[in-house]
Amino acid sequence: MPNQPATKPTRITHKTAQTPSSPRMPDACVPTFFAKLSAAIGKPETELEYHSHFELLIAVILSAQATDVSVNHATRKLYAVANTPQAILALGEDTLKDYIKTIGLYNAKARNIIKTCQDLLDKFGGQVPDNRTDLESLAGVGRKTANVVLNTAFGQPTMAVDTHIFRVGNRTGLATGKTVRAVEDGLVARIPNAYMLDAHHYLILHGRYTCKARAPQCAKCPVFDECQFPQKFAFAER
Repeated sequence: MPNQPATKPTRITHKTAQTPSSPRMPDACVPTFFAKLSAAIGKPETELEYHSHFELLIAVILSAQATDVSVNHATRKLYAVANTPQAILALGEDTLKDYIKTIGLYNAKARNIIKTCQDLLDKFGGQVPDNRTDLESLAGVGRKTANVVLNTAFGQPTMAVDTHIFRVGNRTGLATGKTVRAVEDGLVARIPNAYMLDAHHYLILHGRYTCKARAPQCAKCPVFDECQFPQKFAFAER
């Protein structure tokens, strides 16, 4: 880590949606950035627990504005009794709510899951679609959820941008933007093909455990040299 005069870091108080954009990361740094993340993280995987494409879809729907830990806690009990569209429909909406009531927005999510299960049976033979148009036709499935399913279940090179990735893109200068879609498009345009399949997980894990919202762990950051965050030296000296 280069020697730089340390200044007292300012506590980060802004919300992730207002993350200031750092200067653009030079193109020459991008392959090294991902090579270092790959070396540090290894083969990344989602932290949501699932054993089928359907279980993944439901877990991702539940994960909106919720932590993976809270979703896993609920789905372990739910999937033990109902882990297919038919089984969840047989439970009914009220009973489904009992299983997921510890998760935020559970009333709306229960309604959407019931509708999704019915549509999967009526329109897709009970199978999770492997294309964006059909996925986004399901209740509770927007662009981000579709991107996660396409990437994780079907190995497609999509980029789902959550709060962690939005922050990492803007803070590091890898892909800056005021909207989720702007950051997504910037990432897709810049990520080397060799890393595109795993890039979503590299960035989300980096944001979750190192490039944290309030107190980024710059001293142990594997991409410190490539990162364009103006306050990184100060946070590294904390």
